[in-house]
Amino acid sequence: MTEIPDAPDTRRGLHLFTDGSFDPKSGHGGWAFAAYRGGAEIASASGGTGKAENNGMELLAILEAARWVDANASGEAAVIWTDSAYAIKGCTLWRPIWRNNGWKKIGANANLRNRAIANKDIWQAIDGALSRNAALTVAWCKGHAGIGGNERADELAERGRLSLRPLTN
Repeated sequence: MTEIPDAPDTRRGLHLFTDGSFDPKSGHGGWAFAAYRGGAEIASASGGTGKAENNGMELLAILEAARWVDANASGEAAVIWTDSAYAIKGCTLWRPIWRNNGWKKIGANANLRNRAIANKDIWQAIDGALSRNAALTVAWCKGHAGIGGNERADELAERGRLSLRPLTN
């Protein structure tokens, strides 16, 4: 078995891999997570929605993973892995700033002040979930690089998106 550089070690602790899927043509999106303990998958979930957008699906996957931790492993240390740079920056850098600014983007440029935050409702829910469990962290992993948990979440998110397609005979 070939070791993948920078792959998260899921043999110890609780790890959840998340991903979103989006098709701009149909507007359908999917989200998913796969949870691992001791290197084995212990849970997964996925879903789909119409009128979606890519970043929203990435965030919804993180939110659903955090909700799963809250319901099934509350207070336990866990890492939610995402391949979304936007989600990582939002969770680690922007979230506290947005919360302090009343969930608005406030910039030095007057033309950029008080801009709405995309997916504000999802960001607020993620903020609540991460604030309730200080041992829950969000980390980045490289997407489409052969990392088992990330590939599994990608597959499930695609399945969630495709579940919205009308069946044809």
